[in-house]
Amino acid sequence: MSRFPGLYEVEVGGAANVGESYEQAAAREPAEEMGIRALPRLLFTFINRSGLSPHWLGVHEAVVPDAVVPDPDEVAWHGWLTEPELGSALLEWRFTPDSHEAFSRYLAFRSAQS
Repeated sequence: MSRFPGLYEVEVGGAANVGESYEQAAAREPAEEMGIRALPRLLFTFINRSGLSPHWLGVHEAVVPDAVVPDPDEVAWHGWLTEPELGSALLEWRFTPDSHEAFSRYLAFRSAQS
């Protein structure tokens, strides 16, 4: 919220700490932000050139519970959207710079796997 106040975000996550793997960060961040305890699986990484500066981003997937407990200092709003609903929202709502890139790469990755 502090870097892009008022914008929506497709993914839950944040920066890996020094010495922390993508998987460790991908487990820690959802726990901190949304109260989610899950075992993430790394799908792919890419250099994200949108946002504040270029940085590596790891995209993971995990099975999460239906109920989450967001940290109000980290999350102003959350909701579950179907893929078509998210596609519409990306066209209508204001998202962080990396949301479009991460989601389009996820869709391409998933399509290549089928």
